[in-house]
Amino acid sequence: MSLKQRLTEDMKAAMKSGEKTRLGTIRLVNAAIKQREVDERIELDDAAVVAVLDKMVKQRRDSVAQYEAAAREDLAEVERAEIAVIEHYLPAKLDEAAILAAIDAAIARVSAEGGGAIGPADMGKLMGVLKPQLAGQADMGQVSALVKRRLAG
Repeated sequence: MSLKQRLTEDMKAAMKSGEKTRLGTIRLVNAAIKQREVDERIELDDAAVVAVLDKMVKQRRDSVAQYEAAAREDLAEVERAEIAVIEHYLPAKLDEAAILAAIDAAIARVSAEGGGAIGPADMGKLMGVLKPQLAGQADMGQVSALVKRRLAG
């Protein structure tokens, strides 16, 4: 079952069981997916759906930080509840060791293709290889920091 189908089935189940928070969040996710499909005139696969979900989680984390800074814990709690529902559909997060292993593999791949040493100037190439591979499984900010650290030393 694709991720979009799973979301639709879970939306129906949430309607039947009366889970308003879950239902509202899944509707927001479906709307974001549909909007991207309409804008780009494509049918999203699971990887693209994961990217949409990842973006939604990032937006909500930013909102939580802003609400906490403004002492609006009530609004921050709503965002946290939405994050919990959305993260249910994301793949399990990788630990730092797994991310470093993926970075090492990407470095080997890029250096084999480019035929030379890898330095800080090759960060864009590495991130281009890593982003689709780690989408939804790792925070890309963390990946970027680890790539910089690996390239520096």
